[in-house]
Amino acid sequence: MTLVFESPPRSKIPRSLRLAQGLACLVVVCAALHVARESTSAAPPLEHTLFPASNGTPAPAQAGIDDLAAIEVIVQRDDTLDHIFRRLQISLTDLANIRALAGVRAMLDRLNPGEHLKFLQRDGALLGLERHVSLTQQLEVRRSGEGFQATVVAKPVETQTELAHGVIDTSLFESANAAGLSDPAVLKLAKIFGSDIDFVLGLRAGDEFTVSYERISQNGAYVKDGEILAARFVNQGHEYLAVRYQSPDGSVGYYSPDGRSMQKAFLRAPLEFQRISSGFSLARLHPILNTIRAHQGTDYAAPMGTPVYAAGSGRLVFRGVRGGYGNAIEIDHGNGIQTVYGHLSRFAPLKSGARVQQGETIGYVGMTGLATGPHLHFEFHVNGRFVDPQKVKLPDAGPIDPSLRDDFERTTAPLLAALNAPAPKT
Repeated sequence: MTLVFESPPRSKIPRSLRLAQGLACLVVVCAALHVARESTSAAPPLEHTLFPASNGTPAPAQAGIDDLAAIEVIVQRDDTLDHIFRRLQISLTDLANIRALAGVRAMLDRLNPGEHLKFLQRDGALLGLERHVSLTQQLEVRRSGEGFQATVVAKPVETQTELAHGVIDTSLFESANAAGLSDPAVLKLAKIFGSDIDFVLGLRAGDEFTVSYERISQNGAYVKDGEILAARFVNQGHEYLAVRYQSPDGSVGYYSPDGRSMQKAFLRAPLEFQRISSGFSLARLHPILNTIRAHQGTDYAAPMGTPVYAAGSGRLVFRGVRGGYGNAIEIDHGNGIQTVYGHLSRFAPLKSGARVQQGETIGYVGMTGLATGPHLHFEFHVNGRFVDPQKVKLPDAGPIDPSLRDDFERTTAPLLAALNAPAPKT
């Protein structure tokens, strides 16, 4: 039995990724040994078609597996199946035949960095290929005679509602993690209340939260946290409540119990940043020019390439190089409001004049123009005046439509009631 683990050169891999790859390799080895011990049967005749979702039982390989090699590949940035097949020295004719299967090409042509692909080989010949195409579906390709057969295998998940409660001591992340929330769920929580609570400068020790959320598992094993259903946050003595509501047309939003949207018409910070490296000031010592001049915006330090979002819906009126701003974008939101985004490394594929929606990616953090490190310079203009993005009063988005009021109150009442259940221990 030959076992192979595919990875890029060690010197280019971060320590955390090497550890993850090592664990993945161990899983592959154990799985392959388990298969070798317990399965020696041959597959029944297979057709050259894509079958509907099965009950979760993989089709066994046609060839014997006494010397089966299971190769697990972690997809790297800019990887394609063509690149991976060449690295593994697998026949490109096999790749062409697999992609020619009905419905398969669309499930294989777009790979995501960090995902895992599994290849089954025997004596250098490809016997199978597996890829998770979604949380609940796995594509399994098996050799059938001179060709291949593909099956979409159902991978059902279980969803249950959990309640997390925490009191902030040192940081929101530490307290939320201790209460059972994952980092992505913490970011969702901060986004829900982000228009009312300053999560960078406004948190205090003793602030607390209670969150009703979905916990998703598969075959009894935790997969990820799902949607936040309702949440309470007490910040500096003020209580904020939010509940998730899906309207009959399928649109989803978070609202206060009285139907006020938790979403503002603008994002106060249009990216996920690490810290504010420079605030709004009328007299700041410029780090490059070494002169005192106004800094009429907020600088958000973030890693190079971090996505930058449109702070509000509007029309993109400038996209290009603008002096010390470097690569910059300006959006006109109407009602005398414009926002400016500077020092971008590159732009999203948008043209001047295009309409953009709040939260849409418009560019990526960089350090073009007069910048000493990667960050976003963000400006907020009202009727031609520069205002502090951190202090400007943001207008609310629209409340619940009166025609949906009865449905809103009926569907959200049990979600809000869940927040009053006895708080779990943290």
